[in-house]
Amino acid sequence: MKTFFAIGMKVTVIVAVCFLAATLFAADSAEKEALKLQFPEPTHKGTPVDLPVGPNIEPNSDKQPPSFMIAKGAKLVSNGKPVTSSVNPYTGELTQITDGKKEAMDYDTVEMKKGSQWVQVDLGETFAIQAIAIWHDHRFIQVVHDVVVQVSDDPEFKTGVTTLYNNDTDNSSGLGVGTDREYFERQFGRVFDGKDAKGRYVRGHTKGSHMTPVNCWQEIEVYALLVK
Repeated sequence: MKTFFAIGMKVTVIVAVCFLAATLFAADSAEKEALKLQFPEPTHKGTPVDLPVGPNIEPNSDKQPPSFMIAKGAKLVSNGKPVTSSVNPYTGELTQITDGKKEAMDYDTVEMKKGSQWVQVDLGETFAIQAIAIWHDHRFIQVVHDVVVQVSDDPEFKTGVTTLYNNDTDNSSGLGVGTDREYFERQFGRVFDGKDAKGRYVRGHTKGSHMTPVNCWQEIEVYALLVK
């Protein structure tokens, strides 16, 4: 009798655990939705034959990546927001980085001098960041170096900084050794997990690409929930 009672208790516990797990999974799934991005047309320049390869570079692919899941209700909060940078661009205007235009055209690209440089979007309020989509320069299929994406409530990024992505593996930009991999610029851009980080400012760093020392930007899109 005791054996049957013990077995019955174990079965009850297992069923309860499975039910709880299923409930939590369903609740979590219900609170998420696919991020819907508007992709520009791909570049017409073709794929160069001398693309870089290496253990820290993701394989080159023209396949659209899977949809990224974000919190239900998250909105595009960066459109039209002011942009500042470490240096003034010598072609294009900083306002173009949040104007929604990201075609593989010279007039949709903002270029600034070489070295480690950054651009920064002021969202106006503190948000819980869900995803950040970035197009650096998909006029060419290239690998942009020292890509670092950060969020903070401090406009100078001296305190309360959350680093969401860092592929600067040798710390040449002085922001810490990164463990993420470099990737090829495509019309799909790159979506970075916001990890629900709280902040008003989003800053992106680059240090040229395998093709040019010039730093180029086309668009930053931030999807987030307002922090109440």
